[in-house]
Amino acid sequence: MAGSWARHMRGDRPVRGGSPSRGPSVRHSTAPHSGSHAHLPGPADSFPELLAVSRALFDTRDEGEILRLAMDQVPAVGPYRAEAGYLSVHGELVPSPPGGPGHAPAVDRTVRELAGQDGPVAVPGRSRGRALALHGPGGLHGCLVVTSHTRPTRAQHFLLSVLVRLTAVALSVAAAHRRQQEDAAELHRLRDERATLQQRLISLVVETGQQRAVHQALADVAASGGGEEAIVRALHELTGFPVLVEDRFGRQRSWTGPDRPDPLPEPDPVRHEEMIQHAARLGGPVRIKDRLLAVIRPRGEVLGVLALIDPRNEADDFTVFALEHAATSLALELSHLRQLAEVESRLRRELVDDLLAGTDEASAYGRSEAFGHDLHRTQYVVVVQWRSRFSDDAFARTVGRAASAVGMRSLVSRRSDHVVLVAEGRPDDNALYEALARETGSRHGTIGISARCDNPQGIPGRYQEALRALEVRRRSRSRYGTTFFDDLGLYRILGPGNDYQELQGFVREWLGQLIDYDGRHSAALVETLSRYFDHGGNYVETAESLTIHRSTLRYRLQRIREISGYDLTNVEDRLNLQVATRVWKIMLGGSG
Repeated sequence: MAGSWARHMRGDRPVRGGSPSRGPSVRHSTAPHSGSHAHLPGPADSFPELLAVSRALFDTRDEGEILRLAMDQVPAVGPYRAEAGYLSVHGELVPSPPGGPGHAPAVDRTVRELAGQDGPVAVPGRSRGRALALHGPGGLHGCLVVTSHTRPTRAQHFLLSVLVRLTAVALSVAAAHRRQQEDAAELHRLRDERATLQQRLISLVVETGQQRAVHQALADVAASGGGEEAIVRALHELTGFPVLVEDRFGRQRSWTGPDRPDPLPEPDPVRHEEMIQHAARLGGPVRIKDRLLAVIRPRGEVLGVLALIDPRNEADDFTVFALEHAATSLALELSHLRQLAEVESRLRRELVDDLLAGTDEASAYGRSEAFGHDLHRTQYVVVVQWRSRFSDDAFARTVGRAASAVGMRSLVSRRSDHVVLVAEGRPDDNALYEALARETGSRHGTIGISARCDNPQGIPGRYQEALRALEVRRRSRSRYGTTFFDDLGLYRILGPGNDYQELQGFVREWLGQLIDYDGRHSAALVETLSRYFDHGGNYVETAESLTIHRSTLRYRLQRIREISGYDLTNVEDRLNLQVATRVWKIMLGGSG
């Protein structure tokens, strides 16, 4: 390389015999990027200085920095100029530093065509250009493009060749170090990946075991025929958290585990509905305050909520998995119970319909016993009508729940505008009405209850009595509440028809003049007469109920005799006037 490169750079023939002529000693100074480094020795310098240069090259492990240091030192060994530097990156010679001053495209093309061999390079505006390949133990590491503005001596060429060899070796060492670091990093990555995979495998084994335990526990519950309580108990044993089940409206169905609240909080229907809608939108178990809950929703219909009480937020993935699968099992169980209830409800309605229409005793007794209803006991027929609710299946279920809540054992059916119950034993006066008012959120309802019935054959007649009690209550001044047929008194004989023209005519015949007088003078003669009859003709009690003096009462009764023309001491007049005031007050609402 020395002879051919020197002849190329100097443009002369080799000198035979004798020593080459020495040019002036060249000692260029370059400004390295950081710190200071030794300059390459000129022909008159000692070779120990070359060691300082090699130390500067071998002190760095950055290949780009090594190439930069070498390019900075090129002018120091002779009349040279480093025009370009290249590093081998994945087998390709890439200009270094990246983004540095642009090289002539012809130079880049020539360097790549030489493919790692030394050779002449035409550098625009320069003379004696040559590419010097940087070969080391690891192969080709790069290339330097150098030009000479004068003819270098053999000594200068020798020093340049030494610099090239040192640079190539330094690049080889740096490349080896880089590969060693990359291998170490890759080994570290592989070890981390192996540890991660091992941990994931362990977690998978543990998770699989936990999931198998959940599946086994719930499968055992299903195999043993356990219902809701067994599923909830299994979930509590699996997770250790208290378990709560609420129905669609927020009422607690069951609680398994410690810290059961007592008394139970009253549910807020609006907030409970918002919570269910929020959980249903998110899907799967969700956390709401101190609960981790899942909506029980088979086929899209919400049946309730299954929740774990977790105030310290300790639930893990296993807990979530167990809750989710328990909710699925509970959904199947409640859906099955719902279907059974619907079938039972339909059969109950058919039995009630047959009882109201009249059926044979043997069939009625047998069918009622299948539902746990004792027709051998005294029965009462109850009819329910609510202004804000249609008499559909949903309202029938509401009435049935309210009846159960107040301890009324009954069979439930419905008609077009009311719900019918056949109840064991005499119902409480207002318990069912108050329960339905709470359940529906409205007090605009009317309940009619028949007289007692001692055998199934009497139920159709008792049904008509209950309808009569309901109708009388609806036509009264206080139309909402409960009325027993036994309490109707005189109205029990007035018939169940819906045409009240005859009653109105009767009232007009006996009270018309008094009603007209009250209307013209804003008086209360009809009310006074009604109170007089209600208190059996007792002056003191009648006056006290009207909050008037007894003399005022005597005056009013005298005016009643004068205006109506009827004598209160006459038995016939007295009876008709009393019946008329009762009809006016209760059935006609006290209106004219």
